[in-house]
Amino acid sequence: MNAPQRPLTLMNALTVDVEDYFQVSALAPLIDRSSWDQRECRVERNVERLLELFARHHARATFFTLGWVAERYPHLVKRIVAAGHELASHGYGHLRASEQSRDEFMQDVHRAKGLLEDLGGRRVQGYRAPSFSIGYSNPWAFDVLLEAGYRYSSSVYPVQHDHYGMPDAPRFPYQPRPGLTEIPVTTTRVLGRNLPAGGGGYFRLAPYALSRWAIRRVNRVDLRPAIFYFHPWEIDPQQPRVPGTPLKTRFRHYVNLDKTESRLAQLLRDFHWGRVDEVFALALT
Repeated sequence: MNAPQRPLTLMNALTVDVEDYFQVSALAPLIDRSSWDQRECRVERNVERLLELFARHHARATFFTLGWVAERYPHLVKRIVAAGHELASHGYGHLRASEQSRDEFMQDVHRAKGLLEDLGGRRVQGYRAPSFSIGYSNPWAFDVLLEAGYRYSSSVYPVQHDHYGMPDAPRFPYQPRPGLTEIPVTTTRVLGRNLPAGGGGYFRLAPYALSRWAIRRVNRVDLRPAIFYFHPWEIDPQQPRVPGTPLKTRFRHYVNLDKTESRLAQLLRDFHWGRVDEVFALALT
């Protein structure tokens, strides 16, 4: 079958944060980490659906994968690699970098990298901090990533948000340390302010046309590739509901789950998508 025809445009980077619904940072106060192994895991079936979706649209992606998930579903790691996608690290246990000491963070990122490389048979070059938790309070995290052997990070979101964000950070790839490149999640600049354009909850909650407009604007006005992210649980409207979830968190987490997969399919039709290590190859040299 021939690849779908799209207008000539920049190749953008498609990324997936491979974690399950019960590992989301916003739900952490309601879910004890010791209960993770007793909960219904849905990440395996959701990632398989994504792999099928990407194959249908001839898209490749970078999968920032939790070591906890990889350890329990090693065949899933092998499937990701066999399908031509990039395997990258999301840490081991989905602990925010900002909530760990330097030594704890080093142990977490080392453990995840080694596990993923053993299972995938490929060098792991990229890392994304859970909840974009590298910021003003912990710049030492970049030193740790460099020491651990990572070549790039995608852990900064240059927006104002109540849970994360470095609104004054560069919008495009830069080197926080020589030898380490930070590739921030995409924003578009409007009236002197960075607006989110890189997926996540904004992609689910706002009309699809807004995301399409923002990515096109970055491609055509900034002449830069975008980097977009989402989670496997975002295509899973049947996931178990967590009792006691506050209204704000419930809105952010559950609204439009039934629409995300069709929106992703449209996104894959509207733009060209590739792996982070390929789309940003020049920035990584």
